[in-house]
Amino acid sequence: MLHHEMNSPFRYAGGKFYARKLIFEYIPKHSYYVEPFAGGASIFFAKTKVSKNWLNDMDKDLMNCFITIRDNPEKLIEMLNGEEATKERHNFYKNGFIPQDSLESAARWYYLNRTSYSGIMNTKNCYWGYGDKYSMRPENWGGNIRRTSKKLQEVKLTALDFEEVIESLVSEKSTNEVFLFIDPPYFSADQDKFYTHTFTKDDHIRLSEILKKYSNHIRFLLTYDNTDEVRSLYDWAHAIHNKEWNYTINRTDDQKNGTKKKGTRYKGKEIFILNYEMLLEQLTLL
Repeated sequence: MLHHEMNSPFRYAGGKFYARKLIFEYIPKHSYYVEPFAGGASIFFAKTKVSKNWLNDMDKDLMNCFITIRDNPEKLIEMLNGEEATKERHNFYKNGFIPQDSLESAARWYYLNRTSYSGIMNTKNCYWGYGDKYSMRPENWGGNIRRTSKKLQEVKLTALDFEEVIESLVSEKSTNEVFLFIDPPYFSADQDKFYTHTFTKDDHIRLSEILKKYSNHIRFLLTYDNTDEVRSLYDWAHAIHNKEWNYTINRTDDQKNGTKKKGTRYKGKEIFILNYEMLLEQLTLL
C-alpha cells in the first residue's frame, strides 16, 4: 500500500509517474532519500516520506517554484487566485510577464507548467496544452499547492550540479541509510526540446564516473534509456534490469486519473541500474 501517495504538483516531460510501481519494487529501506535530478519528483511525492529528504535540480526556476510552494504557499495561491486557463493568459505569462521577484517567478512557472503541453517549459516548445476535461483546473490549484507544501516541509531543496550533491552526501558520512533515485535526461533523446538545461555526453560520462567512484558508499537506482552506450558506461554496476510499462498520453498529457476517454497508448522501455543486491528484508514498505 502506498502511504501519503500524491501526484507531483507539476507536469514534467520524461517524468516517472507511470513507472512508479516498478520503481518501488527496487527501493531498499532508507532514512535519507535524495533525487539529484528531481524534475517533477513523481517518486518522492508518491512514496512514504522518510526522516531526511533532498530534492535537487539544475533548473533554478523549477526549484524556486518548489521552494515557494514549501515556504510561501498562501502567497503563491493568492497571486494565482482568479486566474483562468486561456491561450491569452498563457501567452501573457510566456511572453509578456516579467517577474520582479521570486514569488512572481514561481507564479509564472506554475501557471505555464499547468497549461503547457506535456509541461514542457523550454521556451521554444512551451505550447498551450490545457483541456478542461483532462487538466487540473485553476480553481483546484490552491489545494494542489497546499498538499504539496505539506509534503515539502523540512525537505532540502537545491539547484546544484549533481556532482556537488553526491560529493556532499559522501562528506556527510551518513551514507549507510542514504538512497538515491537518479533519473537523468536520456542519453540518446533530443532533450534540448524539453528541458531548459542541456545534459551533454560529457555530463553522462561524469555521472557514471562519480557513481563508480562512490559505489561502495552510496546506494542508488538509476533509470536510463536502453542503449549500448549506457550499458557500457555502467558495466561495473551490480545489476541492469530491462523494464517496460504502459502509459497513456492525452492531448494535455496530464497526470489526472479517472478520465474516461483514452489517449494514445505507449510503452516505456528503460533500464534500471542498481549498485546493491535486493534482499527481501531490505525492501521498504511504501
